[in-house]
Amino acid sequence: MLFSSPIATPSPLSLLPSPPPSPGRTLSLTLLSKAAMSSSSTSERAIAPQSPSPLPESRVVLGCGAVSVDFLATVSAFPRPDDKIRSTSFMVQGGGNAGNALTCAARLGLTSRLISKVANDDQGKSIIAELAEDGVDTSYIVVSDEGNSPFTYIIVDNQTKTRTCIHTPAYPPMVPDDLSRSSLFSALNGARLVYFDGRLHETALVVAKEASKMKIPILIDAERKREGLDDLLNFASYVVCAEKFPQAWTSAQSIPSALVSMLLRLPNAKFVVVTLGENGCIMLERSLDEGSELEDVNIDSLLESLKQRVDVNSSAPTCISSKTSMRLIAEGVGGVCGRLFLGTAEKVPPSELVDTTGAGDAFIGATLYGICVEMPPEKMLSFAAHVAAAGCKALGARTGLPRRVDPILAPFLQ
Repeated sequence: MLFSSPIATPSPLSLLPSPPPSPGRTLSLTLLSKAAMSSSSTSERAIAPQSPSPLPESRVVLGCGAVSVDFLATVSAFPRPDDKIRSTSFMVQGGGNAGNALTCAARLGLTSRLISKVANDDQGKSIIAELAEDGVDTSYIVVSDEGNSPFTYIIVDNQTKTRTCIHTPAYPPMVPDDLSRSSLFSALNGARLVYFDGRLHETALVVAKEASKMKIPILIDAERKREGLDDLLNFASYVVCAEKFPQAWTSAQSIPSALVSMLLRLPNAKFVVVTLGENGCIMLERSLDEGSELEDVNIDSLLESLKQRVDVNSSAPTCISSKTSMRLIAEGVGGVCGRLFLGTAEKVPPSELVDTTGAGDAFIGATLYGICVEMPPEKMLSFAAHVAAAGCKALGARTGLPRRVDPILAPFLQ
């Protein structure tokens, strides 16, 4: 991802003039309403025949991290240097990892609260309005009188189904003094889970320390190596990583070995998940059973054996696990007592695959839900893959996110 320097920046809307719509081109220069955002993926769905199971009493999730305005343009093919091309569709929508994940969690029925920062500009106002419309508590978002709110230009390649992001961060950035002690304690009050996307690291560390004192579990999104992330990870109860992070952080020779290394380095972590895009995910769950009679198994060999059990003809997400508990050995790293899970991704037909923007955020939002309702790992990983796949069937990170009453979620919520 490319980042612009956080200096005084003109409004994104002034950078994007409004040409008249032309045939084949969809243009929207205002944030879509909740109904409009959901229409492309949910308007034709029938009401669920059965109501979802009751939500737990403790379902408050507090997030701290990035919000943004996303300017999404789809193109027939990614431009070459010095090209001039036309978009095939265009949309303006709220974004940012934390904003997306908490929107997902709120649509699934959790009570979402968000700590972040925007400026008192049109973009900041639209960010807050859209989050609030989706049920996210925005009262802990700091609004700066000056500067600019964060925004991202996203080019979605219709040919390769990939997206390229060009991000301009907020200015001035958030610092711990922006969040009063009273606001911090109010935000944490009643929280079942606290989630960090790795940004706003100084403020995040303050929140993590207080959450830890209050014995509130913490989930961290380790997308990439970032300033302050190492300190934050020390407080992690759960970690969800992007594909390249485990080996980049541990220097292990394989992803499974890296997961062992992560659990050894993070003694408070109950599990580590690495998402692999269309190849699904891998989860290593720590076991409290450390008896000497446990079988020693090489984790790389174990993963290969799990892959042999995958039904390659199934389009639905599934999860395969090892025995309840064993000592998993990583060569040159060490061993940890635990259980290995291999989750498959949902196979989305090419004709239905629109945009992968925010797929990882949707996976995390569903994981937050799974933890809060105490889903078993096998069900949680398949549920998260299902929600992430739904998000890929519409343009933007939030358009396709399902709601709790959506029939496609019924098998997981009964």
